Amino acid sequence: MLTLTFHGHACFVIEGDRRRVIIDPFITGNPAADIKLDQLPKIDAVLLSHGHGDHLGDAVAISKRDGALIVATYELASFCESKGAKVHALHIGGSHQFPFGRVKLVPAFHGGAIEGDDGTHTTAPAGVVLTMAGTTVYHTGDTSLTMEMKLLESRVDVMLVPIGDNYTMGVEDAARAVEFVRPQIVIPMHYNTFDVIKADPNEFKRKVGNQSDVVILAPGQSIQRT
Repeated sequence: MLTLTFHGHACFVIEGDRRRVIIDPFITGNPAADIKLDQLPKIDAVLLSHGHGDHLGDAVAISKRDGALIVATYELASFCESKGAKVHALHIGGSHQFPFGRVKLVPAFHGGAIEGDDGTHTTAPAGVVLTMAGTTVYHTGDTSLTMEMKLLESRVDVMLVPIGDNYTMGVEDAARAVEFVRPQIVIPMHYNTFDVIKADPNEFKRKVGNQSDVVILAPGQSIQRT
């Protein structure tokens, strides 16, 4: 059984087979977060889509606290390692089997700056495909609609997709992304954290229609999949 818990913005904790990972751990400073960092349970791994502050978030602090492995693109992993974190570097199209599951990085179209970097590291954003406890979860990261998503058609159980527009896809393009990927379940994210990314998840649900099961989670809410 896999349990997926939303903690606001684009942050999710995923648990299965007695392992726990977090994706894009923006907790400290996140106005939508339902927990504080010291309330976060022990984490085995941190998966990062890119280095912007609202995604990199507390990654290094979690790695240092729990000995958690940070999995990210090579340059972002190198930056985290320079801050004292334990890392495993991947790159777009690459995958690796870890004790907690398999991670593959896929294309995302967005900015590549790393929060807190001095310009030493340059990196590309990514989507994260995690297969854990028999379930495949696709966290798109921050991205526009891209034809590369079609390569994942019918290969994803749960899709986590931004709908907030401005910095990422909006509702209409996000619904089209669901059409491309055809996941069983889709969860909207990256909306209503700030005024500039206000969006209506129910409008997204209407546009997706019966293509996939849309689950709207408030921060702190979970879904389980067996």
